[in-house]
Amino acid sequence: MELRHLRYFIAVAEEGSFSLAAGRRLHTAQPSLSRQIRDLEEEVGARLMNRGAHGIELTPAGKAFLDHARTALFEAEAAKQAALRAAQPARPAFALGFLSGTEIGLLPEVTRILRADFPGIDIRLSSDYSPALAKALLRGRLDAAFMRVEEQMGDLASKRVRTDALVFVLPANHRLASHATIAPQEIANEPFLFPSSTAPAVRRAVVEYLGRAGVELKPKHEVHNVVHAISMIASTRAVMLLPAYVKHFLPEQVTTRPARGEVPTLDLIIAWQKANNSPILKLLLSRTGKLAGAAA
Repeated sequence: MELRHLRYFIAVAEEGSFSLAAGRRLHTAQPSLSRQIRDLEEEVGARLMNRGAHGIELTPAGKAFLDHARTALFEAEAAKQAALRAAQPARPAFALGFLSGTEIGLLPEVTRILRADFPGIDIRLSSDYSPALAKALLRGRLDAAFMRVEEQMGDLASKRVRTDALVFVLPANHRLASHATIAPQEIANEPFLFPSSTAPAVRRAVVEYLGRAGVELKPKHEVHNVVHAISMIASTRAVMLLPAYVKHFLPEQVTTRPARGEVPTLDLIIAWQKANNSPILKLLLSRTGKLAGAAA
């Protein structure tokens, strides 16, 4: 088993499609990608994903394999970076994680703040799901991370950066797209998408919002990330609730509408280990007000 097999598998799992993974992420031919996944499944000895008309879905074996594959790639990259750092003169370093998508609004201001006081700083960036960021913080692989509030925070401290409202995301020519706002009851008979276990905070907020409205929905599919969600919404004409910042990623055929009633929200926090006394971290925490403005 080679690292490229793991990269290929993760790309397909996150994109939810062989064609998207081959074109957007890996820049390879789809038949070659399919062959690499088959080779991986033969070596593992189990089917890792099922191919369907609307993309791929991970099997139980695939879901278990995905976490370990990400860890293996993370460790390989960490080994490479450690070797590079050992070969270079020491300089201030700060490992910073972002919930995927949030770096678009935050990273320019974060970089400006850190480089103003630490001109030679080595900012090591990573983008991942919120639970993965929490694990990386607890294991000491990150100094700080912009993420959601997770159920298992352990020895992590946190500070709120901003609050994101959830909005309905749907095809631009959907019948509900003509509404100024959408009530939960109006989607009761619509195909609905749920975030997977990789986004537990979003999933909880969606379930609680629908529960308060007395709406019970059986999800048509689960999606793993924003790109997968957009693809599924466009191809299945389904509806989904996602944080409002996804507006920045949407193509013309997909749009958003505010939720009606008690609008569900999620806090974006910056989290760190309580024992971390880094002056770089203290500087970043002292400027969260500016970060909230930049993100908005």
